Amino acid sequence: MSTSSPAEMTAIEITRPGAPDVLQPVTRAVPTPSDREVLIRVHAAGVNGPDLLQRKGLYDPPPGASDIPGLEISGEVVQVGSEVSRFTVGDLVIALVPGGGYAQYAVSDERTTLHVPKGLSMIEAAALPETFMTVWVNLFQRGRFQAGESVLIHGGASGIGTTATMLAKALGASKIFTTVASAEQQAASLDLGADVAINFNDDDFVDVVLQNTDQQGVDVIVDIIAGDYVSRNFQAAAMNGRVVQIGVVKGLATQVDLFPMLVKRLTHIGSTLRSRTADDKAGILAELKSKVWPLIRRGEVSPLIYETYPLSEAAQAHELMESGQHIGKVVLTLV
Repeated sequence: MSTSSPAEMTAIEITRPGAPDVLQPVTRAVPTPSDREVLIRVHAAGVNGPDLLQRKGLYDPPPGASDIPGLEISGEVVQVGSEVSRFTVGDLVIALVPGGGYAQYAVSDERTTLHVPKGLSMIEAAALPETFMTVWVNLFQRGRFQAGESVLIHGGASGIGTTATMLAKALGASKIFTTVASAEQQAASLDLGADVAINFNDDDFVDVVLQNTDQQGVDVIVDIIAGDYVSRNFQAAAMNGRVVQIGVVKGLATQVDLFPMLVKRLTHIGSTLRSRTADDKAGILAELKSKVWPLIRRGEVSPLIYETYPLSEAAQAHELMESGQHIGKVVLTLV
């Protein structure tokens, strides 16, 4: 079943690896959904760290995925595949896609598509799938965070950081530390639920964490930074602590002191979401729907939107992301 859709659409192409200005609007054919896919007229698309890495040539799409960047979208279903049973034309949905989000139309496997949660605008909804799933997988599934534990969240003003702060607070963290880059970000992080927001330009996060935990350290660390943070995370972690590596904004670690990891019996793990199978992603979405959607409905948690840009200004959106000045999510709008 379908409604009429054009043969062509505007999309944002990475013309070559490089700076944000390599993102250029182009005309592409509207994709055709397969048997288990839906075609979505995109209303909004979230901008994420993996998009920036892909633009730089550092994070290729998985085999078979669109080369167009964009991993999370909201929009309206305009066509459904022959085996799709959960959606009909006209449904408003969010979707986690392996690529193709920076476009007027995108296809999504029905297993990684959900109806827009009640209480969210389409812009807020577009900021949910990739970010909330990443936090859920890394902090709660792989990081095994439990109520009553303490957590340190690096990049506390990022989309990942703000989401992790809100979810940790809502689900019972005993103490939340974040690292941020400015006084403005400190204030925003505290407002979201952090107990201690550390401006890394002024203070050493290891010292602050130890001073505020009676030298014991924190139970879980969520890190999008890496570089020299690897060894410093080991110093800030508590006995039997878990360090969850989500990103490497500062690049790879060149020297790592493993002795604290051994002495404290630490676990250092990492993961990416994009390469997981549709069934894996569907399982994560099911947990989010069960455990997080009620928090959204009650207004306890909501995607924090910092700025929106029209699709044609994707380069400016990437420039803002790379400046590190944002607090929360950056979203591209199409409707």
